[in-house]
Amino acid sequence: MTFSKKPLVGIIMGSSSDSRIMKGAAEILDDFKVKHEDQIVSAHRTPARLSEYAEHAEKMGFKVIIAGAGGAAHLPGMIASHTTIPVIGVPILVYNDKQSKKTDNSKFSAFGGLDSLLSISEMPTGSPVVAVGINKSGNAAIYAMKILANEFTELKKKLKQHKTTQHESVLKESEELKKQGLSKFVQKKFK
Repeated sequence: MTFSKKPLVGIIMGSSSDSRIMKGAAEILDDFKVKHEDQIVSAHRTPARLSEYAEHAEKMGFKVIIAGAGGAAHLPGMIASHTTIPVIGVPILVYNDKQSKKTDNSKFSAFGGLDSLLSISEMPTGSPVVAVGINKSGNAAIYAMKILANEFTELKKKLKQHKTTQHESVLKESEELKKQGLSKFVQKKFK
């Protein structure tokens, strides 16, 4: 079995509005050629479907589930309660973009995503879910690949190359900063 032939990662989210954030995970997995399956599964609006999805994920042989949710963010914990597959929770900052009248005060969750982060990270003892930072679905994808890399040496090589590329990028930027000076560097970099 290889990580690029059949889906080994499931990406789920509580609603279609979460897709704006969760696409970051899909993009990184795609870059690394890791197959994934993406679905909307609401812990509150489709609880029976959530249970069915857990069974589906196990039958499909998924190795990791990335679950994104905002607000009370029950999806990661609820899916973890139905399976032994490791779950990585992505806390999502809720956007109130479904309201007909928008004001600056009502655009975001009152808690700035902290509600979701705490809901995911504070699972009861015995029901763990790994939590990444708010809206950090890309980090969830990288973490999922680290789990998969224990089984797939080719993926481990790709991740090591990714680390090397990041390292070299920082050194290159540091040299540019040193040559140009801080003021010019910022003007060029962030204009």
